[in-house]
Amino acid sequence: MDYYDLGYALGSSISAASMVVSMLISLAVTVVIVIGQWKVYEKAGEPGWAAIVPFYSQYVLFKITFGNGWLFLLMFVPCVNFVIMIIAWFKLATAFGKGTGFGFGLWLLNAIFICILGFGDATYVGINKSNN
Repeated sequence: MDYYDLGYALGSSISAASMVVSMLISLAVTVVIVIGQWKVYEKAGEPGWAAIVPFYSQYVLFKITFGNGWLFLLMFVPCVNFVIMIIAWFKLATAFGKGTGFGFGLWLLNAIFICILGFGDATYVGINKSNN
């Protein structure tokens, strides 16, 4: 084995190790986010396990934010999905008694702010039906 082969083997193993570490960190962050979302759903009076069911999770989120879970079907419409999700994040902030700044946080730094809602002392105050 010459130096080139040794360098290539070392580089490959470092690359593989960094990929494994990266995947483990991603998995840990995802688990924390799902647990935070689970807590948010429970605070809103919905089943927490809904956070782990793919489409039902969105249905419950829209039920909490808009009062009508079936509006999640708008997520399948291109371009509309982006706008409706931003509105949903702001409505989620309002549903927990938070302001517009927190809504921006949910939109731009979703993972952090979902955990703040879930693990923090925020309480679900409901939605304002007149603003739907």
